[in-house]
Amino acid sequence: MADWKIKRQVLRAASICMVLFGILAVYVIYLSTWEADDLAHNPLNMRSAAARSDIVRGSILSSDGKVLAETEDGGRRVYPFGSVMAAVTGYNGEQIGSAGIEGHANQALLGLTGDMSRLGPLAQLLQSDRGNDVRLTIDSRVQQAAFSGLGNRRGAVVVLDAETGAVLAMVSSPSYDPNDIESNWKNLSQQEDSPLLNRTVQGLYPPGSTIKPMIADAALTDGVTNEAEIFDCTGVLDVGGGHTIRESHGEVHGRLNLRQAVTESCNVTFGTLGMRLGDSKLKKAFERFGFDKEIGEEILMTKSHFPAFGTLSAGDQAQTAIGQSALLVTPMHMALLADTFAHGGIIMKPYLVQEVVTPGGTVVQEAKPSAWLKATTPQMAALIDSYMEDVVTKGTGTAAQVSGVRVTGKTGTAENAAGKDHAWFIGSAQLPARKIVFAVIVENAGGGGTEAAPVARRIIQSLM
Repeated sequence: MADWKIKRQVLRAASICMVLFGILAVYVIYLSTWEADDLAHNPLNMRSAAARSDIVRGSILSSDGKVLAETEDGGRRVYPFGSVMAAVTGYNGEQIGSAGIEGHANQALLGLTGDMSRLGPLAQLLQSDRGNDVRLTIDSRVQQAAFSGLGNRRGAVVVLDAETGAVLAMVSSPSYDPNDIESNWKNLSQQEDSPLLNRTVQGLYPPGSTIKPMIADAALTDGVTNEAEIFDCTGVLDVGGGHTIRESHGEVHGRLNLRQAVTESCNVTFGTLGMRLGDSKLKKAFERFGFDKEIGEEILMTKSHFPAFGTLSAGDQAQTAIGQSALLVTPMHMALLADTFAHGGIIMKPYLVQEVVTPGGTVVQEAKPSAWLKATTPQMAALIDSYMEDVVTKGTGTAAQVSGVRVTGKTGTAENAAGKDHAWFIGSAQLPARKIVFAVIVENAGGGGTEAAPVARRIIQSLM
């Protein structure tokens, strides 16, 4: 009897051990399949940290062959362009981890493929003693022009290839020097002007009048106006409840159609259209243009902040249509809005990594341009694009004109409760070799036509 009790207890213990082993096996399988990619690419992965001490980290290169980051013989990571490229390269440090391309392409720079990163210690038998090089889409000339154009002012610039989505420039100011970021980390993280914030994809701003091309598209698409309608701008729009919307500097545009309203950036016209569209159609327009979406991969873009659609007053609807109220967007997304109208209604997915190349010269990863969204029809895109061309030829964006180049644009002067207005300019330029789109914001600078448009002009000239 006693023997049977002992055998039963042993059997029970063995059964419990088998169940626990089965749970452990299932968990290991789960980690090595569904969670493998996230764990392998996590900057806190200690296996990657250990590998760094044995592998010479690969270089980061621009599209025109300039070295943006490399490892010296002594193992020190250096950034030849310093603060100019910081928003792109990010940084890599033992104590602070990694960010930017240094973080996103960490495995590639260590020479680990996705499959190898799952092999644990076995990967060390297969990997080279030098990581792969990562070639970006960034054009060093455009990046330098954008950085110089902003100067010491706070703001951001995004420049994309309109046909492919390739990121040609991504500048955030103020910036930091990744060469000495670890020693300056405490000081940088405490500065009020937030140099560690990548304003191109993480900064949220009211778009001001740069949102008006999208509102024009929505108003025409949903039939709340047409090209022939004449609006009467007296300089003031009554939005109910004792509230009004006024034109900047007390302007009175008089009688004008939609094309002229975009050219002159008429608040009365677009406030009127916002109230006609109402909450549901405004919300639908923002969703159609992807403002509620993330991009992912190497473009970690913050989602837009919307007003509480469904509860807006007529005044809030009007304010939203002129890029104010609670609406906040990133410069990257405004460049994508410009791409909609420059690229036939299709928004291309932005990307930074062009290719990954092994020390032996073999390309193991190459980007393939892809469409992100179809936001509007080709016919509507062409119409709004022509409106935006008028903005540059005879409207508020003449400071962006470049001789011999077709430039389109939309200026914006966004009210800022914390200080002076932000200056915006978005648009496109048809160059001999490529078509580009861009978004420029200069914080607390005033008018978009006088402060942001000249930065775009400088960028266009850098590509000629």
